Amino acid sequence: MKTSVKVHAALFVVSLIYAANYSISKDVMPRYMGPFGLVLLRIVGATLFFTIAHRLAAPHDRIIGRGDNLRSIASGVLGIGLNQLLFFSGLNLTSPINASLIQTIAPIVTVLASALLLSEKLTLRRVLGVGVAGLGAASIILSRSSTEAAGSNELLGDIYILLNATAFGIYLVIVMPLMRKYHPFTVLARIFLVGAVLAVPVGWQQAAAADYASFPPGIWAAVAYMVLCVTILAYLLNNWALKYASPALLGTYIYLQPALAVLIAVGLGKDHMSWERAGQGLLIFLGVFLVSRKPKPSQLAAVPPLGPVQD
Repeated sequence: MKTSVKVHAALFVVSLIYAANYSISKDVMPRYMGPFGLVLLRIVGATLFFTIAHRLAAPHDRIIGRGDNLRSIASGVLGIGLNQLLFFSGLNLTSPINASLIQTIAPIVTVLASALLLSEKLTLRRVLGVGVAGLGAASIILSRSSTEAAGSNELLGDIYILLNATAFGIYLVIVMPLMRKYHPFTVLARIFLVGAVLAVPVGWQQAAAADYASFPPGIWAAVAYMVLCVTILAYLLNNWALKYASPALLGTYIYLQPALAVLIAVGLGKDHMSWERAGQGLLIFLGVFLVSRKPKPSQLAAVPPLGPVQD
């Protein structure tokens, strides 16, 4: 199987995992556990997993140099600690529909950060792809009526999700050089450890206060899904893909999440497919295609970049 096919397959699985997480997380919060408690369980569980995996798979691989160590700390703060604390805080206050809509800001942040920090070529086609995919995602979400009652703190939740999307978009850019230089387990063990330093003091009280004996099997399954799939598997696939794909492509796959959320709902009999939604899904796939397709060498000179050019 070609590497490009494997990359797209990995990113599709990540989008599927995240799409299901919007509804699964709401089943747990806030009835069974507060958002910070969930973040603590996710990050601590992933930290233990990646630390053991690093010792087994790449025991002699170490992040060295002041620049790389600072980059790993920034990645852990933005991509693990702040990203997850802001996301679950926001999802706890706002609706899944609002959260998934605002999440589509992340690819825009990623594309702009790639141009500024990595001098990645920002062509007109790539900008058009971001816009087309964003239009498809926004039309899916806005065409659906939310059954959630708007809470008094919904605006605050929306702001948290916006900050979360911004942090994640920048994280995809700054972690990429580390993923291409070191073993994935080396990087993930380090950045999750940094994230745990933030998450443990913030989430300890909520994690300790939860009545675990009252958790029905479905809630335990939801917690296990968030730790094993949403945290460990999704981060592993995302960061592996960064070895071969641009941060802009990873960011653009966020647009698939609303479309996949509709498909999941249809599969569970909670929603229905229409020609309108099929067209919206095609817009998203077209946008992903435009962003992921690399221009031919002969086209580089013909298309004037909107940002710095990368050789």
